[in-house]
Amino acid sequence: MNLIESVESEYVKSEVPDFGPGDLVRVHNKVVEGNKERIQIFEGTVIRRAHNSLRETFTVRRLSYGVGIERTFPLHSPRIDRIEVIRRGAVRRAKLYYLRQRTGRAARVKERAYNKG
Repeated sequence: MNLIESVESEYVKSEVPDFGPGDLVRVHNKVVEGNKERIQIFEGTVIRRAHNSLRETFTVRRLSYGVGIERTFPLHSPRIDRIEVIRRGAVRRAKLYYLRQRTGRAARVKERAYNKG
């Protein structure tokens, strides 16, 4: 293990939930306003996960009043309080950029079926 990896390993979060592209997630993000800090929730579909280890990021997309909003979060940031996985999506690719051209029912992602055996 080289020096950079040893320093980065101190900051990697261990309680990251298992989620991927197509999943509907709720990100609890800490926001600083003046001298106050509050938690703001951003809920949407994960359209990508990128990089690895400490530098890993994920992008969440949602529609707000007919306008698509995308936010990219660093996965191991201290500003992220927690990530809740609401629904698992059944997708066949790693990057869901095609959702940017779709709105309404066309932008839906099927829910993943689970095997009970």
